Amino acid sequence: MGSVLKYRLQQAEESVKDAEILYDGGGSPRGVINFSYYSMFYSALSLVLQKGRGNLVHANPHAEVLAIFDREYIDTGVFPKEMSEIYHRAYDLRKEYDYQESNSISEEEIVEIMSGAKEFLSRIKPYLEVQQRQNHISQLLRFLEVIRGKFSAGSFD
Repeated sequence: MGSVLKYRLQQAEESVKDAEILYDGGGSPRGVINFSYYSMFYSALSLVLQKGRGNLVHANPHAEVLAIFDREYIDTGVFPKEMSEIYHRAYDLRKEYDYQESNSISEEEIVEIMSGAKEFLSRIKPYLEVQQRQNHISQLLRFLEVIRGKFSAGSFD
């Protein structure tokens, strides 16, 4: 796994842990929502980067990563629609808390978003690990084909 990809997954893990610590310590709902959302964002960004789509993320990375996640992982059935729903809800709540003067959120919804972030990461991380292994196997097979071709042709330079 590339260093940027590892870093983004680490950010996702740290963010979800920070959300739990903040929640357990009686921290603000805004902080819990922000950390939970960022865990999902970094997880989804890891998928985008792994697929080589980082160049598609420009002016509005949050909306663009969300759109790519939906298009390439939800619409294709890689992940269930519920993952998109919780990601969208966290995205909307984070924007509300960051850019509006007042809002309210139930304790139940805070826990749902935080739990959703944990589930989100727990599905994406193993998926990325499998994809990485498959990429390594594909590279090895391509290398072996080149070697076999050179060996068969007698030009082993």
